[in-house]
Amino acid sequence: MHVLVQAALHLNSQYITLFSVYFNINGYTALSFTYLSQCRMKILTSKPILLACICLLTSLIASGQSKKVDFWLTNLDKSALFRHEPAMPLQKLDKSKAIETPVVSINGKKKFQEIDGFGFTLTGGSAQHLMGMSKTARTALLKELFSTAGSGIGMAYLRVSIAASDLNEKVFSYDDLPQGQTDPEMRHFDLGPDRNDVLPILKELLAINPKLKILGSPWSPPVWMKDNGDTRGGSLKPEWYDAYARYFVRYIQDMQKEGVRIDAITVQNEPLHPGNNPSLLMLAKDQAIFVKNHLGPAFEKAKIDTKIIVYDHNADKPEYPITILDDPEAKKYVNGSAFHLYGGTIDALSKVHDAHPDRHLYFTEQWMGAPGNFEKDFPNHIKNLTIGATRNWARTVLEWNLTSNPQNRPFTDRGGCDRCLGGVTIDGDNVTRNAAYYVVAHASKFVLPGSVRIDSGTNASIGKSPDEKLLNVAFLRPDGKKVLIVMNDSDAEKKFTIQDGANFVVTRLKAGSVGTFVW
Repeated sequence: MHVLVQAALHLNSQYITLFSVYFNINGYTALSFTYLSQCRMKILTSKPILLACICLLTSLIASGQSKKVDFWLTNLDKSALFRHEPAMPLQKLDKSKAIETPVVSINGKKKFQEIDGFGFTLTGGSAQHLMGMSKTARTALLKELFSTAGSGIGMAYLRVSIAASDLNEKVFSYDDLPQGQTDPEMRHFDLGPDRNDVLPILKELLAINPKLKILGSPWSPPVWMKDNGDTRGGSLKPEWYDAYARYFVRYIQDMQKEGVRIDAITVQNEPLHPGNNPSLLMLAKDQAIFVKNHLGPAFEKAKIDTKIIVYDHNADKPEYPITILDDPEAKKYVNGSAFHLYGGTIDALSKVHDAHPDRHLYFTEQWMGAPGNFEKDFPNHIKNLTIGATRNWARTVLEWNLTSNPQNRPFTDRGGCDRCLGGVTIDGDNVTRNAAYYVVAHASKFVLPGSVRIDSGTNASIGKSPDEKLLNVAFLRPDGKKVLIVMNDSDAEKKFTIQDGANFVVTRLKAGSVGTFVW
């Protein structure tokens, strides 16, 4: 082949550029048609027979290249932690031969929901730990977390608290006033403490990934709007519904002025958990009234296209978002509903989807407790969130706090989480990657925004050994590549076949291990 390329050089110097580019790019089959077409255009000015031979042989060589399956592996004993394994060639099925192993089959023609991304929540404490690092160390870590280049895991979705969460040093809102004062027009609204840590980190992240989507969630409105005058618990007074809607508008507008676009908000974090600090009790009927008569119209008037997402609490109460969505005047303003999994089962998301298939589902929070138990935490989150939530229509899967320090601080008094383990633990410039990091990495690096979940399962049309312990979920990316995540939810190593149409590959996973396969 080298001789033929050199012959092309003597015919026309442009051809050497043509072929040298060709042989140094992956994905040969697709490119062969492009270059064959270009060769044919040159036949009019050069020796046609030789050039046709060059193009034909090039095309044959290209089409003969076997498509490879890339494979990333994590084992429960940590012998492999998101390790890139040797690529495996896809093989053609021989229908005359039976497949002896269990089969995980892919059907790219059957599509489900689009994916927005995977990630964490950037709490005030998380941002504080990041700001405490040297700039060099912080930049390296943020690139690892939010870039897909090199070893980056490519997180594309991030949740932030609107004012303080329970993982801040102290409780604050964006419109705190002396007792007895009110501010219905938001004249004293200010992003305040977030200017010291959350905003600088968000700006650094957006410089790394300008397409990063950000979800804002409030833990509590200002206390002057509440019936108990306390940051903890209580309810929003109806007379302040309009003012609270303006509070959301100002938040979105002021963040935009800082260069941070808020893609979506949830109306209230954990509206049925008033025991945290800060927190707010907001029943479904009250949230429906607030959305349809105040928040939705306020966004409409201000020409704000930020998505409104309801609920944002546990899977044991799917009737909460269904109640809101059953109200057509509220539903018209609602993009979807969000869930956590501290109660209930993940299939509750499908109940909401079945009741309102024209509205979206989001999974927005799940913690891991310090000091952590990798052998339990990692498979549990892969099973219920990465696989479980996406198989039940979730467009996002978000773990809880992005970073923690060795003491799991800061947290607020009277209810703040004192055992919340971050995706990474930061101690000065030293970084420890915890189980949640690997949970997110197995999806975020490969399942790019705009990917669509496609059908996958172990009840294949071929073979005689379907295996329900090979948990799986599959996606079709915008670039045409497919991603399959498989977990061996059994106590023994399993050898199995991945089937994609007329192609297959045979691989194996140890007990509890997780593999991400890309082709």
